[in-house]
Amino acid sequence: MPSAVILANGQFPRKEYPLYLLKEAERIVCCDGAFAKYLKAMERVFGKTRLPDRVIGDLDSLPSSLREKYSSIITHIEEQDHNDQTKALRYILGTWPEVDTVHILGATGLRADHTVGNLSLLMEYPRLFDLGERSIDMVSDYGTAFALTDTCTLEVGQGRKVSLFSPDNTLRICSTGLQWPTDGVVFDNWWKATLNRATQDEITLTFSHPSRALLILD
Repeated sequence: MPSAVILANGQFPRKEYPLYLLKEAERIVCCDGAFAKYLKAMERVFGKTRLPDRVIGDLDSLPSSLREKYSSIITHIEEQDHNDQTKALRYILGTWPEVDTVHILGATGLRADHTVGNLSLLMEYPRLFDLGERSIDMVSDYGTAFALTDTCTLEVGQGRKVSLFSPDNTLRICSTGLQWPTDGVVFDNWWKATLNRATQDEITLTFSHPSRALLILD
Protein backbone atom coordinates (compact mmCIF):
# COMPACT_ATOMS: atom_id res chain seq x y z
CA MET A 1 0.00 0.00 0.00
CA PRO A 2 2.20 2.88 -1.21
CA SER A 3 1.57 6.04 0.78
CA ALA A 4 2.38 9.69 0.24
CA VAL A 5 2.65 12.59 2.65
CA ILE A 6 1.84 16.20 1.91
CA LEU A 7 3.59 18.49 4.38
CA ALA A 8 1.86 21.84 4.71
CA ASN A 9 3.24 24.98 6.30
CA GLY A 10 1.39 24.84 9.60
CA GLN A 11 2.59 23.26 12.83
CA PHE A 12 5.26 20.65 12.13
CA PRO A 13 4.30 17.35 13.79
CA ARG A 14 5.97 16.36 17.03
CA LYS A 15 4.10 13.27 18.20
CA GLU A 16 4.92 9.70 17.31
CA TYR A 17 2.04 8.84 14.97
CA PRO A 18 2.30 11.70 12.44
CA LEU A 19 6.10 11.40 12.46
CA TYR A 20 5.75 7.67 11.79
CA LEU A 21 3.57 8.44 8.76
CA LEU A 22 6.23 10.85 7.50
CA LYS A 23 9.05 8.35 7.95
CA GLU A 24 7.16 5.50 6.29
CA ALA A 25 5.87 7.45 3.28
CA GLU A 26 7.07 6.29 -0.12
CA ARG A 27 6.53 9.80 -1.51
CA ILE A 28 6.82 13.18 0.21
CA VAL A 29 5.65 16.50 -1.20
CA CYS A 30 6.26 19.77 0.67
CA CYS A 31 4.06 22.79 0.21
CA ASP A 32 6.16 25.86 -0.46
CA GLY A 33 7.36 27.27 2.90
CA ALA A 34 6.98 23.90 4.64
CA PHE A 35 10.18 22.85 2.88
CA ALA A 36 12.28 25.02 5.19
CA LYS A 37 10.73 23.33 8.23
CA TYR A 38 11.29 19.94 6.66
CA LEU A 39 14.99 20.62 6.11
CA LYS A 40 15.44 21.69 9.74
CA ALA A 41 13.77 18.50 11.04
CA MET A 42 15.07 16.06 8.41
CA GLU A 43 18.08 14.63 10.27
CA ARG A 44 16.11 14.30 13.49
CA VAL A 45 13.17 12.55 11.83
CA PHE A 46 14.99 10.26 9.40
CA GLY A 47 18.46 10.04 10.92
CA LYS A 48 19.86 10.86 7.48
CA THR A 49 19.40 13.14 4.49
CA ARG A 50 16.12 12.45 2.73
CA LEU A 51 14.93 15.22 0.49
CA PRO A 52 11.25 15.35 -0.43
CA ASP A 53 10.30 14.11 -3.87
CA ARG A 54 8.81 17.48 -4.77
CA VAL A 55 8.27 21.00 -3.41
CA ILE A 56 5.15 22.61 -4.84
CA GLY A 57 3.45 25.99 -4.61
CA ASP A 58 3.43 29.59 -5.69
CA LEU A 59 6.75 29.95 -3.78
CA ASP A 60 5.62 33.10 -1.97
CA SER A 61 6.93 31.81 1.37
CA LEU A 62 10.05 29.96 0.25
CA PRO A 63 13.38 31.83 0.62
CA SER A 64 15.16 32.54 -2.66
CA SER A 65 18.28 30.76 -1.38
CA LEU A 66 16.32 27.50 -1.09
CA ARG A 67 14.63 28.04 -4.45
CA GLU A 68 18.03 28.26 -6.12
CA LYS A 69 19.74 25.44 -4.23
CA TYR A 70 16.94 22.90 -4.66
CA SER A 71 15.54 23.98 -8.02
CA SER A 72 15.66 20.39 -9.34
CA ILE A 73 12.84 19.27 -7.02
CA ILE A 74 10.75 22.47 -7.07
CA THR A 75 7.61 22.91 -9.16
CA HIS A 76 6.37 26.49 -9.35
CA ILE A 77 2.59 26.69 -9.86
CA GLU A 78 1.47 30.30 -10.05
CA GLU A 79 -2.31 29.90 -10.35
CA GLN A 80 -4.24 31.12 -7.30
CA ASP A 81 -7.51 29.25 -7.80
CA HIS A 82 -6.26 26.47 -5.52
CA ASN A 83 -4.04 26.54 -2.46
CA ASP A 84 -0.69 24.76 -2.20
CA GLN A 85 -2.20 21.78 -0.36
CA THR A 86 -4.57 21.16 -3.27
CA LYS A 87 -1.79 21.67 -5.83
CA ALA A 88 0.30 19.07 -3.99
CA LEU A 89 -2.55 16.57 -3.96
CA ARG A 90 -3.22 17.13 -7.65
CA TYR A 91 0.48 16.50 -8.38
CA ILE A 92 0.52 13.26 -6.39
CA LEU A 93 -2.61 11.89 -8.04
CA GLY A 94 -1.33 12.73 -11.51
CA THR A 95 2.28 11.61 -11.04
CA TRP A 96 2.10 8.50 -8.84
CA PRO A 97 -1.10 6.57 -9.61
CA GLU A 98 0.16 3.67 -7.48
CA VAL A 99 -0.23 5.74 -4.30
CA ASP A 100 -3.41 4.66 -2.54
CA THR A 101 -3.12 6.61 0.71
CA VAL A 102 -2.32 10.28 1.19
CA HIS A 103 -1.66 11.73 4.63
CA ILE A 104 -1.67 15.52 4.96
CA LEU A 105 0.54 16.74 7.83
CA GLY A 106 1.21 20.26 9.07
CA ALA A 107 -2.09 21.57 7.71
CA THR A 108 -3.35 22.86 11.07
CA GLY A 109 -1.99 25.09 13.81
CA LEU A 110 -0.28 28.49 13.74
CA ARG A 111 -3.05 30.18 11.69
CA ALA A 112 -6.74 29.62 12.37
CA ASP A 113 -7.78 30.68 8.86
CA HIS A 114 -5.46 28.18 7.21
CA THR A 115 -6.63 25.46 9.61
CA VAL A 116 -10.30 26.00 8.79
CA GLY A 117 -9.63 26.32 5.07
CA ASN A 118 -7.47 23.21 4.85
CA LEU A 119 -9.92 21.08 6.84
CA SER A 120 -12.83 22.20 4.70
CA LEU A 121 -10.92 21.27 1.56
CA LEU A 122 -10.94 17.62 2.65
CA MET A 123 -14.67 17.62 1.94
CA GLU A 124 -14.08 19.06 -1.54
CA TYR A 125 -11.47 16.57 -2.72
CA PRO A 126 -13.93 13.72 -3.49
CA ARG A 127 -15.70 16.16 -5.83
CA LEU A 128 -12.58 17.77 -7.30
CA PHE A 129 -10.67 14.57 -8.04
CA ASP A 130 -11.39 11.03 -9.17
CA LEU A 131 -10.09 9.38 -6.02
CA GLY A 132 -11.36 5.88 -6.68
CA GLU A 133 -10.30 3.70 -3.76
CA ARG A 134 -7.65 6.13 -2.54
CA SER A 135 -7.95 7.42 1.01
CA ILE A 136 -6.97 10.91 2.15
CA ASP A 137 -6.74 12.10 5.71
CA MET A 138 -5.30 15.02 7.65
CA VAL A 139 -3.25 14.09 10.70
CA SER A 140 -1.92 16.36 13.42
CA ASP A 141 -0.59 15.93 16.95
CA TYR A 142 -4.19 16.28 18.14
CA GLY A 143 -6.30 14.14 15.84
CA THR A 144 -7.18 12.72 12.44
CA ALA A 145 -9.72 14.18 10.02
CA PHE A 146 -11.22 12.68 6.87
CA ALA A 147 -14.13 13.24 4.54
CA LEU A 148 -17.32 11.21 4.38
CA THR A 149 -19.65 11.15 1.40
CA ASP A 150 -22.30 8.58 2.31
CA THR A 151 -23.47 5.99 4.83
CA CYS A 152 -20.59 4.11 6.47
CA THR A 153 -19.54 1.95 9.41
CA LEU A 154 -16.23 2.88 10.99
CA GLU A 155 -13.95 1.12 13.46
CA VAL A 156 -12.97 3.97 15.80
CA GLY A 157 -12.51 2.32 19.19
CA GLN A 158 -14.69 2.65 22.25
CA GLY A 159 -14.20 5.94 24.10
CA ARG A 160 -12.80 7.76 21.07
CA LYS A 161 -13.74 11.44 20.80
CA VAL A 162 -15.74 12.10 17.64
CA SER A 163 -16.76 15.38 15.97
CA LEU A 164 -18.86 15.60 12.84
CA PHE A 165 -19.27 18.57 10.48
CA SER A 166 -21.14 19.24 7.25
CA PRO A 167 -21.84 22.34 5.13
CA ASP A 168 -25.10 20.75 3.92
CA ASN A 169 -28.01 21.86 6.11
CA THR A 170 -30.36 19.49 4.25
CA LEU A 171 -28.32 16.48 5.31
CA ARG A 172 -29.47 14.27 8.19
CA ILE A 173 -27.08 11.73 9.69
CA CYS A 174 -28.49 9.02 11.94
CA SER A 175 -25.90 7.43 14.18
CA THR A 176 -25.37 4.32 16.25
CA GLY A 177 -22.51 3.83 18.67
CA LEU A 178 -22.25 7.47 19.77
CA GLN A 179 -23.00 8.78 23.24
CA TRP A 180 -25.21 11.52 21.81
CA PRO A 181 -27.12 10.38 18.69
CA THR A 182 -26.93 12.77 15.77
CA ASP A 183 -30.32 11.82 14.29
CA GLY A 184 -31.94 15.21 14.95
CA VAL A 185 -28.95 17.42 14.17
CA VAL A 186 -29.44 20.16 11.59
CA PHE A 187 -26.03 21.07 10.20
CA ASP A 188 -26.50 24.83 10.10
CA ASN A 189 -23.45 25.67 12.22
CA TRP A 190 -20.07 24.09 12.87
CA TRP A 191 -20.54 23.13 16.51
CA LYS A 192 -23.78 21.18 16.08
CA ALA A 193 -22.33 17.62 16.16
CA THR A 194 -18.98 18.15 17.85
CA LEU A 195 -17.51 16.81 21.11
CA ASN A 196 -19.20 13.41 20.91
CA ARG A 197 -17.80 10.08 22.06
CA ALA A 198 -17.95 6.50 20.77
CA THR A 199 -19.68 4.10 23.15
CA GLN A 200 -18.54 1.02 21.23
CA ASP A 201 -15.72 0.07 18.88
CA GLU A 202 -17.80 0.58 15.73
CA ILE A 203 -20.01 3.50 14.83
CA THR A 204 -22.47 3.68 11.96
CA LEU A 205 -23.43 6.94 10.27
CA THR A 206 -26.46 6.72 7.98
CA PHE A 207 -26.76 9.60 5.50
CA SER A 208 -30.15 10.78 4.26
CA HIS A 209 -28.48 11.33 0.88
CA PRO A 210 -24.91 11.39 -0.53
CA SER A 211 -23.29 14.64 0.54
CA ARG A 212 -20.21 16.17 2.17
CA ALA A 213 -19.18 15.68 5.77
CA LEU A 214 -16.02 15.78 7.82
CA LEU A 215 -15.18 13.47 10.73
CA ILE A 216 -12.48 14.36 13.25
CA LEU A 217 -11.19 11.80 15.74
CA ASP A 218 -8.91 12.54 18.66
